[in-house]
Amino acid sequence: MRDSIITRCEAKGLRLTGQRRVIAQVLQDADDHPDVEELYARASGIDPRISIATIYRTVKLFEEAGILDRHEFGDGRARYEDAERDHHDHLIDMNSGEVIEFIDPEIEELQERIAARLGYRLKGHRLELYGVPLKKDET
Repeated sequence: MRDSIITRCEAKGLRLTGQRRVIAQVLQDADDHPDVEELYARASGIDPRISIATIYRTVKLFEEAGILDRHEFGDGRARYEDAERDHHDHLIDMNSGEVIEFIDPEIEELQERIAARLGYRLKGHRLELYGVPLKKDET
């Protein structure tokens, strides 16, 4: 089991105020890819004193510390997720903005083979697919 965001912040020596702890917990509990506005809505529901500026500063701090990954899925909003989540790729529905996480062993193997063919050992990657739902007559 991976360490919590709060535990990793503490291990990196980040000062965790009460509001930062709330934000860290909201991020830890997220099963989606919230943007700053969504994080603000969730965190201010727990502590109404949290400002959106505090959210911005905190996600920047966590990102710089390697605790959060920042994603930009083409909708003009930065979204965040725990950097230590298990590896997965993303399919973004261009109509709704929904982000679908998936793992495909064939894609993983293909990426490894491509890297090896080019003379590299793959150390990481990020795959984002963008699409629209098939129409009923396209299936």
